[in-house]
Amino acid sequence: MNDSSASHNSTTSAASATQSPAPTGEELAFYEKVREQATQATREVLAASHEKVGDIFVVGCSSSEVLGERIGTHTSMRVAPYLFDGIQSVLKPAGVFLAAQCCEHLNRAIVMERGCMERYDLEQVNAIPQPNHAGGAFGTIAYQRFDDPVLVEDIRHLAKAGMDIGDTLIGMHLRPVAVPLRISLNQIGSAHLVCARYRPKYVGGSRAIYDESLM
Repeated sequence: MNDSSASHNSTTSAASATQSPAPTGEELAFYEKVREQATQATREVLAASHEKVGDIFVVGCSSSEVLGERIGTHTSMRVAPYLFDGIQSVLKPAGVFLAAQCCEHLNRAIVMERGCMERYDLEQVNAIPQPNHAGGAFGTIAYQRFDDPVLVEDIRHLAKAGMDIGDTLIGMHLRPVAVPLRISLNQIGSAHLVCARYRPKYVGGSRAIYDESLM
């Protein structure tokens, strides 16, 4: 085991040891509903954005907003795993990379798989997302759940689609031109949901003829 793997495993073990007991009753029913909503929303965005194997799908998520609280005030390591699992249940089988946005205290840095970083020649930075410090619950869970997680400061507008759960502002990571997507859901839990995809820029003006499959 290399040093980075040992460090990641020890961080994961420590974080897991401090997590609350499994939810029960109404709380569990709410979390399961959140997972279903996250799965459905991801599936609809993926279908509309036509992302292919190896593309990047960025997600910004406020666990506080999902619970009906103001962003940054009630970070929840209880609901975040359900959001992550719902999203990854769609993206991973499709071969699309999840880019998990951290909170503003890490300048909205991105947690991703090392393979994604290497594919796009991105630069790793050194920080470990934490739920109640810098990073946020969703970024922390991604760091724990990915096979070989890394943190990058900037993905250079490479994400071709994404979801903003709770008005966390993912625009800085989307490839221009970003087009809003209207799907069947406008909330996950209590959080406002905004979805977007990329389309190629139009060139040529009024005399140009465009490929409608790219619009």
